[in-house]
Amino acid sequence: MGKDKNSRRVGDNEAIAKLRMLRTSPQKLNLVAATIRGRRVDNALNVLTFSKKRIAIDVRKCLQSAIANAENNHNLDVDELVVTDAYVGKNVTLKRGRPRARGRFGRILKPFSELTIKVRQVEEQV
Repeated sequence: MGKDKNSRRVGDNEAIAKLRMLRTSPQKLNLVAATIRGRRVDNALNVLTFSKKRIAIDVRKCLQSAIANAENNHNLDVDELVVTDAYVGKNVTLKRGRPRARGRFGRILKPFSELTIKVRQVEEQV
């Protein structure tokens, strides 16, 4: 009677979190996302906690959301999670302006970004 369950977009040992409408340019956000790619989750959280970039706070929230999704929705072990993907996309751009000399108009672009973080459970090699 009801619809079939949606198939998972990621593997059985993966979890994902998305953050949209981040008020920063994709280029600046990608600098922060690059610092956590391939790192273990606890190490990535430490890097984001002590980062001086303003947007690192929002990236940290997204990573914590991905960890919570892995633990609660997919029953993955938090101690074995690794950030496999952290990629950035463009979103809308607000167009604003400022009057300039001689009747001209200076465009001010205020870009928004979106962030996707994927974590995967990897068994430790001893």
